[in-house]
Amino acid sequence: MNKTYKIMTFGCQMNENDSEKISGLLKNMGYTPEEDVNKAGVVILNTCSVRENADVRVFGNLGTFKSVKKVNPDLVLAVCGCMMQQPEIVKKIKEKYPQVDLVFGTHNIHQFPQMLGNYLQRGERIFEIWDDSHEIIEDLPVDRKYPFKSFVTIMNGCNNFCTYCIVPYTRGREVSRQPEKIIEEVTRLADEGCLEVTLLGQNVNSYGNDLKTGYHFADLLRDLNQIEKIKRIRFMTSHPKDLTDEVIEAIAQCDKVCPAIHLAIQSGSTRVLKAMNRRYTKEQIIDLVDKVRSRIPDVAITTDIIVGFPGETEEDFQDTLEVMRACKFDSAFSFIYSIRTGTPAATMENQIPDEIKHDRLNRLLDVLRDISFGLNSKYEGRVLPVLVEEPSKNNSDRLSGRTETGKLVNFEGSFENIGKIVNVKITKAGSFSLTGVEI
Repeated sequence: MNKTYKIMTFGCQMNENDSEKISGLLKNMGYTPEEDVNKAGVVILNTCSVRENADVRVFGNLGTFKSVKKVNPDLVLAVCGCMMQQPEIVKKIKEKYPQVDLVFGTHNIHQFPQMLGNYLQRGERIFEIWDDSHEIIEDLPVDRKYPFKSFVTIMNGCNNFCTYCIVPYTRGREVSRQPEKIIEEVTRLADEGCLEVTLLGQNVNSYGNDLKTGYHFADLLRDLNQIEKIKRIRFMTSHPKDLTDEVIEAIAQCDKVCPAIHLAIQSGSTRVLKAMNRRYTKEQIIDLVDKVRSRIPDVAITTDIIVGFPGETEEDFQDTLEVMRACKFDSAFSFIYSIRTGTPAATMENQIPDEIKHDRLNRLLDVLRDISFGLNSKYEGRVLPVLVEEPSKNNSDRLSGRTETGKLVNFEGSFENIGKIVNVKITKAGSFSLTGVEI
């Protein structure tokens, strides 16, 4: 039996963390990683459904496995993740992609070893998708990509039902992990040499609401801050309506909580925000960012922006540009709105033509580029602590890492320091990264 595997991950950090768990389960079964999909015994595609282009990429990849399985007929092809929580997607795979052997969803990853064993024994296709889950399965093995930094899921699901978003339908309702389980995991990671953890949730600010104990996200940050060997604590993503004064105060007071907040505003138009069911206004965004910056002066604030939401006018788009200039976000993940079947926005009138969407995205990126360069220029000449992560993707003779505020730094330094925090003098600023030298 070919006990090797390859995992192909699409989507967000939650998907990456799920893939780490799947890898951990496979290693526990005696499997080893294999980079070449043509040689692997098991290939898993962990899918994302947030944007249309992710769907297209997945189906494109599935198509290539028709020829792969002709050469390697014993290959087991599995597909999992958010796309599999959509019945129409699963139906399409059943009918049109016979090369797929196993399908499971976001709620029953822990069942994968059993499903794989059943398939290998019987040779019959398996489709097992849970609609929802009211608990988080603890103590799954995790094969972490980096020994010195790690994702830690603190909750699953989302209760917000933004009209453009498929996540509540694919990840289910909000379910928080018990705080003692999170603290136990982070403590264990610290003992194993992990310096940095990133707390994950669709909306981390809602952490604890379902536990009904009065213990919330700010309390978790303060408790994790007491773990001696952990040096940095990050988190994502924050919903503006739930970023409370208590959370802001915890970030300001906890020395290990990085002064970096990803605040996904999605639009700067009050009218569009209402249509999105975001439950805040243009003015409230600006006031919230002002409040955060006044309490945490060196904070870096990043965001998400969707352009071309149904009915978005040029005036609405100008409101978004105005908010970007007023808030001076350090960077933004900017996307063209794409229809997600099953969401209210998919059936809204006044869908925006593609050429208008692309024009607005380009204009938004021009504004963002100028803002980011201006903010990054302030770092020139400064010495910053950087967690050294890996060789630079742009220049293998250099290293890359992140500052406390999440800025990407490419720099000259010792490769022996990968996994350590070193001081780097910033010599040049760019719109998307900094350049420096280790001192």
